[in-house]
Amino acid sequence: MSRPSVMVRGNTAPRVTISDVAAALDMTKSTVSRALNGYPDIADATRVRVERMAKKLNYQPLSSAQAIRTGKTRSLGFVLQLADHDAMRPFLAEFLAGLSAGASTDGYTLTVASADSGMHLTETFNTLNRDGKADGFILPRALVNDNRVAQLTEANVPFVLYGRPENPTNCAWFDIRGEDSMRESVQRLVALGHERIAFVNGGLIYEYARLRREGYLAGLADAGLQIDPELIIEDAVRTDEGEAAADRLFDLKEPPTAIVCAVDHAALGVYRAAARRGFAVGKDISVTGYDGIPEGSHAVPPLSTFIVDNRDAGMRLASLLIRRIRGEASENLRETTAATFVDRGSIGPARQAVPS
Repeated sequence: MSRPSVMVRGNTAPRVTISDVAAALDMTKSTVSRALNGYPDIADATRVRVERMAKKLNYQPLSSAQAIRTGKTRSLGFVLQLADHDAMRPFLAEFLAGLSAGASTDGYTLTVASADSGMHLTETFNTLNRDGKADGFILPRALVNDNRVAQLTEANVPFVLYGRPENPTNCAWFDIRGEDSMRESVQRLVALGHERIAFVNGGLIYEYARLRREGYLAGLADAGLQIDPELIIEDAVRTDEGEAAADRLFDLKEPPTAIVCAVDHAALGVYRAAARRGFAVGKDISVTGYDGIPEGSHAVPPLSTFIVDNRDAGMRLASLLIRRIRGEASENLRETTAATFVDRGSIGPARQAVPS
């Protein structure tokens, strides 16, 4: 069958319809529609043919008509939680750019809203669901008691977590293996002769804290080092909290020669405490972080840390959510990757003890 012709009037061409794509391929409109919407009963070869022809003809579906027909808006939802300690950090721009790019790859858009409290968060999800603003949601940072998961599961709304919950039931996720990073930090420090290695963990409301603690403990076990509860301080996510944690560690009868931090902000707090006491980071005390925030690269010496590719994380989360919206089981939508260590000079060979 011949391809449909396009009549030009002035500089405006009639909109290409799904009927035009179907005619060009000698297929039914139903087959073309199902192929373009990712239905699993359409063979991959057919889907590829349809997508290529749609692109060639510059076919663009009418979002309103598509929403009426399929019940889908082809939009992914993301609710920024303003109460988070780093809600407005620079990495958010890269993360949102990744989400948007991942959504647009499959013809979706990104809807972003914000909430400044737990109650407001619940209301925001309800509003977006009621008004049909999103087909599903990306949930940043898995929480220990995650009401978002319960709310969306009860409402039968697809979601993907950025993080891994302790209870995986009905959950899809993408996550960075922070526990591997903590374990590697300990291993690197042990190789430099450190035995008194402390751990300053992140926020206990987040699941990542449990995982990163497990990684630190695994690193100690690898080296045959005993666990010293005095060397483990929990719940430090801000710079002032990291500073307070370091002061406690430096005041011990046997202070550590190295400190592994679960987040960069806490690590920069360790820098502050060390500076007040006249300790040289990288010589008198070794410090590692995690996140790769810009401030770490400007510290003296620059912070040795694990860098996360936030743009890639956003793209992968968007891809997983689209597959979940299209009906794939959450058990098949669980991916992890590793962070990348950069040694910038804040770790060095162990000394006998931190100077008093």
